[in-house]
Amino acid sequence: RWLTCQSLPPGALQSIADTIADRLRVPWFSGAVKINVSLVPPLVLLPVFLHVAALHFLLGLIVLTSLPAVVLWYYYLTHRRKERTLFFLSLGLFSLGYMYYVFLREVVPRGHVQHSQVAALTCGLILMLAALSRAKKDPGYLPIPAGDEKPPHQGLPNRSVRGSSSGLLGIATAGAASSRAVNGEAKGYSRVSADGPEGVKKDWCAKCRLVRPARAGHCRLCGRCVRRLDHHCVWINSCVGEQNHQAFILALSFFMLTSVYGITLTLHTICRGRTPFVALFYCPGAYSDYSSSLSFTCVWYCAIVTAGMGYILLIQLLNISYNVTEREARLALRDNTGRRLLGGLVIDTGQYNRGFLCNWGHFLSMGSSPPQRSAEDIV
Repeated sequence: RWLTCQSLPPGALQSIADTIADRLRVPWFSGAVKINVSLVPPLVLLPVFLHVAALHFLLGLIVLTSLPAVVLWYYYLTHRRKERTLFFLSLGLFSLGYMYYVFLREVVPRGHVQHSQVAALTCGLILMLAALSRAKKDPGYLPIPAGDEKPPHQGLPNRSVRGSSSGLLGIATAGAASSRAVNGEAKGYSRVSADGPEGVKKDWCAKCRLVRPARAGHCRLCGRCVRRLDHHCVWINSCVGEQNHQAFILALSFFMLTSVYGITLTLHTICRGRTPFVALFYCPGAYSDYSSSLSFTCVWYCAIVTAGMGYILLIQLLNISYNVTEREARLALRDNTGRRLLGGLVIDTGQYNRGFLCNWGHFLSMGSSPPQRSAEDIV
């Protein structure tokens, strides 16, 4: 019907795509293993696009311009559907591996890169992967209450209840359920007037059926509440919270250093006699042979990715300096309770800001010890 331009029943294409995704399996000793469809496009399309872009300058311009647009389109598509995907994680990891492969195959054999420089680049890549592995672990999920029955959160009594270290210090009244979702915030939670330290209110999460401590939030993609939720990062396919925020910043920092170092080594090899910044925009002879053109195309691909990750790292460092999370900044913009600083790069809520040094001290000591639970919590 599609080939003959006839109308398709509603949901037919989605049903076909779901069927293909379910049947895409590879043989294995213990049985066929299902392959996540989102893993396939980066493995196939990235080498093809880069090799096509290396054929001519105009092809490179078209491909390198369209790639960010396609990635952004896919991000907004999955974000609107509230879907988790391994596309971005596989794209990032495969890009690292493929760039490293091109560097060893096309750049190192030219003889202008020393063994110590290759070792330094390799160490940076290993450290970045180690930090990324740590960032993929538990971001600080709040424990889900045991049992299937819902706790008696409806009709909360108007009396003070002595709380615990998990956040509930005094329940007064339950607010109306929120109907909006901001930065992974799930619909249908009630704001509970439970004053804690510094007068911060706690939230009742109707999805997880628990009272969230200060600065915690519910991720609609992971379906869990996370302590000090910053945001859900598609590049690691996980939330960034209290337990993995430091590792996330460390992974971004190692990536920036390693990527800039690799770009510099490559440009010094294929555009000798020019500074890396000048060679990035003016490199005569870059398309004289296919090896140089492929290396130059990969350099520009790395530069585009590095610029995007550099912007994310900059925003993160500014937020840490003002002790505000990405989720809190979005909520402050929604409620018009924050002020824009540095041209709108950071939103200062003023709620937790204690100065530059204190803010960074709080961040570096964050998640060093698990939260203590009181005897009332255990009971």
